[in-house]
Amino acid sequence: MKRIINRLSFILGIGILISCGGSNSLEGKKTQLDKLKTQQAEIASQIKTVEEEIVALGDSVNTGSEKVKYVAVTKLGEETFDHYIDVQGRVEGDQNTTISARAMAPVTRVLVGSGSNVKKGQVLAELDGEIVSRQIEDLKVSLNFAADIFKKQKALWEKQVGTEIQYLSAKNNKESLEQKLATLNENFDMYKIKSPINGTVDEVFLKIGQNVAPGIPCFRVVNNGVLKAKADVSETYASQIKEGNMVKLMFPDLENQEVISTVSFTSRVISQMNRTFTIEATLPSDKNFIPNMICIFRVKDYQSKGTLVVPINTVQKTENSSYVVVGQIVNGKQVAVKKEVKVGKVYQGKIEVLSGLAVGDLLITTGFQDLNDNELIKF
Repeated sequence: MKRIINRLSFILGIGILISCGGSNSLEGKKTQLDKLKTQQAEIASQIKTVEEEIVALGDSVNTGSEKVKYVAVTKLGEETFDHYIDVQGRVEGDQNTTISARAMAPVTRVLVGSGSNVKKGQVLAELDGEIVSRQIEDLKVSLNFAADIFKKQKALWEKQVGTEIQYLSAKNNKESLEQKLATLNENFDMYKIKSPINGTVDEVFLKIGQNVAPGIPCFRVVNNGVLKAKADVSETYASQIKEGNMVKLMFPDLENQEVISTVSFTSRVISQMNRTFTIEATLPSDKNFIPNMICIFRVKDYQSKGTLVVPINTVQKTENSSYVVVGQIVNGKQVAVKKEVKVGKVYQGKIEVLSGLAVGDLLITTGFQDLNDNELIKF
């Protein structure tokens, strides 16, 4: 690279000699001067470019009697430093339920399919309840007869005809049959599979003619309007994450999707299996959010306002301390100065500086490696 600089200087000299061979008139001399100035500016620009390339390759530039290193600096100013705890979680639904039958019987009708919107209490399928249905019809006949007997016995009793025992017996018989009918209707209702929530049928597990029984999944119904994000966090952070902490929710499967929420719940028990505790955050209604989708929690556990923050790679360590290199002007010269610093928390490539630097300091961010105190630099 040094040879390149010497070659450019040689070219400049040749240009000057060639130009000197021009006209000796005043106008010719002016033209010659303009050309030389143009060449000088172009070559000076090329020299500067090559010098910067030399510095970028890790060498210094000899400006004459002293070597100077080119560096890049950043003027420090106060800013807000936020620290987050990152943990992987998932999307869950409070209203995400698998529905099974309440009775054992074959399926006679399936009334909905996947994707159907259903309401709470809506019948999704019917089972074979023919035996109970016949019992209900028989009981209705008996109840109608008992009701007629009671009606007539009551009329006679009001006219002081007959005995009280006859009246009470007819009343008891009628009420007993009514209770039996109500019980049979409840039993018959068990042969209907109903949705316990408003939502959408996500999956149908049964077919007509299939025998089902309590506990066997028949439908899955979800309501994506009521979702939450949930994560298991190491017990290390138990004292740092609290209800109300701000949290950023990131969704890797949804491009540029970020939700700002708060921690709505933290469990009070540490799991003995994996030494974690559970946190939850509320989610807005969004059709893109799906139960069991991966969700990244970024829980803010620390914030410092009006502090100095530097790139972590600019902080160098010795055996007992940490330091950064700043640029200063001493006796009219730009020099490098090492400053011991006390640092705090680190997050995403940035580190908080607690002491050692001041607002306005020129932090060297490029070319700081292997610089010594008071070494000449150019920024």
